[in-house]
Amino acid sequence: MNRRTNKEFIKKDEEFGQRMVDVARVTRVMAGGKRMKFRICLAIGDKKGRVGIGIAKGTDVTQGINKALNKAKKNLVKVPFHNDTIPFPVLVKFKAAKIMLKPAKRGNGIKAGGPVRILAELAGIPNITAKILGSNNKINVAKATIKAFQVFEADKKAKKIKGESKIEATVAKKEAEIPVEDNAKKEEKKTLRDKLKNIISKKENS
Repeated sequence: MNRRTNKEFIKKDEEFGQRMVDVARVTRVMAGGKRMKFRICLAIGDKKGRVGIGIAKGTDVTQGINKALNKAKKNLVKVPFHNDTIPFPVLVKFKAAKIMLKPAKRGNGIKAGGPVRILAELAGIPNITAKILGSNNKINVAKATIKAFQVFEADKKAKKIKGESKIEATVAKKEAEIPVEDNAKKEEKKTLRDKLKNIISKKENS
């Protein structure tokens, strides 16, 4: 019977790195007095492009962290890299927080502060330059950073759809040139369609 070592269990549990963004003690006034809880903002990432944040409350810090961790795992964002940095500059506003992200040359490292730095490190972005322009509220800045990462992801999907539409149009044009009556040509149409599917699947996996 094979027994797993403690190191194997640790590796399995450490799929995502965790960093605390903000901890606050909040109170709620009730009929019987004040009820105190802890609000936790937790950031997680696998340093391979996936990152997310979770905000939760708990009666103690440990409970709040566990709740925030579960929420963060459900809200992961994929950050596409280009030449070891982000694809293009972006300026994003979330409530009063405003951040600017810019691509950086190789060897530049992460030039950012606060929650932006935490999320960039957890996402595994090697080189990036960032500036917080608006409010310094940690939760809002973290949410603005996630919003900026979503812009990169949406742009990548848009380019993929555009590329697929271009291929579809080319294949449709070639199909229109082939006579339908000829059975041999029908097979040629089928081959073209299969080639198109292979090209699209390769693009999705890349």
